[in-house]
Amino acid sequence: MTKFLFKTLIAMLVMIASHHALAQTAAPTASATASDVAALRQQVEALTGTVKELQQQVKDQQAALEKANIVQLPQGQGTSSAASAPLPTPLPGTSAQESFPTTDSSVVSNAPTAPGTPAVNANGTATGQFPTTDESVVATPAGAISSATSAPPTETSTGSLTQPITIAGGGKNYMNISFDGMFALAGSSARDLSHIEVGDHDPQQRGFNARNIELALDGAVDPYFEGFANIVFKLDNDNATEVEVEEAFMQTTNLPFGLQLKGGQFFAAFGRLNPMHPHVWDFADDALVHGRLLGPDGLRGVGAQISWTLPTPWYSQLILAAQNGRGSTGFSFRNPGDNGIFFGRETTDREVRGLQDFVWIPRWENSVDLSPTQVVLAGVSGAFGSNETGANARTQIYGADVFYKWKSSHAEGGFPFVKWQSEVMYRRFEAGRGVDETFPVAETFHDWGLYSQVLWGFRKGWVAGLRGDYLHMQNSRFTDDADRQSRSRISANLSWYPTEFSKLRLQYNHDFLESNFFLADREVDSVFLQFEFILGAHGAHKF
Repeated sequence: MTKFLFKTLIAMLVMIASHHALAQTAAPTASATASDVAALRQQVEALTGTVKELQQQVKDQQAALEKANIVQLPQGQGTSSAASAPLPTPLPGTSAQESFPTTDSSVVSNAPTAPGTPAVNANGTATGQFPTTDESVVATPAGAISSATSAPPTETSTGSLTQPITIAGGGKNYMNISFDGMFALAGSSARDLSHIEVGDHDPQQRGFNARNIELALDGAVDPYFEGFANIVFKLDNDNATEVEVEEAFMQTTNLPFGLQLKGGQFFAAFGRLNPMHPHVWDFADDALVHGRLLGPDGLRGVGAQISWTLPTPWYSQLILAAQNGRGSTGFSFRNPGDNGIFFGRETTDREVRGLQDFVWIPRWENSVDLSPTQVVLAGVSGAFGSNETGANARTQIYGADVFYKWKSSHAEGGFPFVKWQSEVMYRRFEAGRGVDETFPVAETFHDWGLYSQVLWGFRKGWVAGLRGDYLHMQNSRFTDDADRQSRSRISANLSWYPTEFSKLRLQYNHDFLESNFFLADREVDSVFLQFEFILGAHGAHKF
């Protein structure tokens, strides 16, 4: 519009100059009269007024543009090239827009930033990311498809699935709320599928199963703590609803020297599988050694934990936790069993007598990048405490685990990749005398087992898996508990992630149960069709 006005003005001046030239050419033949001079003066004055009006219009338009803060992109360019396009030269007399004169932190923290610059909250963490360095909560779930650009396997970035909801304080406080529904359709050659499957969240009956429906919350409490809670709903075989507080804990965010404290109800940091929730498992059911030695609910309980990330060139962390270790979630420890009987022994179900009755859980884990596309993590764990089968009966569990991942340097959404994971555990269980003369002796059981699995993400959204399990339970002439039966299993599955919010999985199991003094050997075939959906923003889990 401004250019058009200036062009019009120039054209009018050209016309006046032409008219004046013609008048000068006619001077030899006719003399200019006083009236002609007066008319010419009036035309010049009129044009001068027009020029002033046009200048005022240009100034008004500039002021309006500055007020609206409008910057036009060159025609034919989209937003993708806006960052690289040169900004237009400001017109004379214009200046940069002044900042809002305030020191209110809630206003300043929300101030706009330059394109491409991440907003940072008071904790020094980019908003939209999880403000913690805890490795147990900053990594993407296995198989999840991120809409963000793919990163090396050691990166702890999260996709849109884990974006928090800001609730107050200019991004300082937030809360993630999600609902996860996991269901399974099961078919098996065994009528007692609940005895074949060792995990409490595994399919427990032929037909449809709803064993893990989870409400998860996590968020920043204040500049010093963050909190987590996982409430799980389960439907038993009679469709009755069971509710359990799976986890509810708080942990520090800003302790110095690589230290972190945690307190509340939480999964013990034992091995790779135990701290993970079932919806991020790579298979539809629990590993045999995990379900039988640490328990169908995993090893978890009320307690406290301290971790220290060592100042080494690679990732190295020491963890020590103490938990009550009581009930079914302390399966191999202060577990009263069913109706006061565990492994054929009468339990005491006593209160804590001292520090020796807590479950002490140390762990040391290390991770090394073998290359930009390969990472390996190895750890050792332990769990030590008393059990309820005798006045001074003790339990010790030892574990070692290794994890390897390769991801293509040209990965799309994390695919293709290959993951290998293995764990081995050993348990020494001191069992007291039996209930009656049928079980007259005290025994010490030496049980062990392992699993090894390989996952191949062969194309975006598609993952094939193979797992082998073996469990050795020491035979006993005095204990007829079905949980003490040695066995092995081979599992194969195929998982499809249509998006990061849904999953479909088809899995086949072949179980071989060995005979002992009380039970005959048998083989079982099972097929599971698992389907899952997630509503809301769900915090990420351990890498």
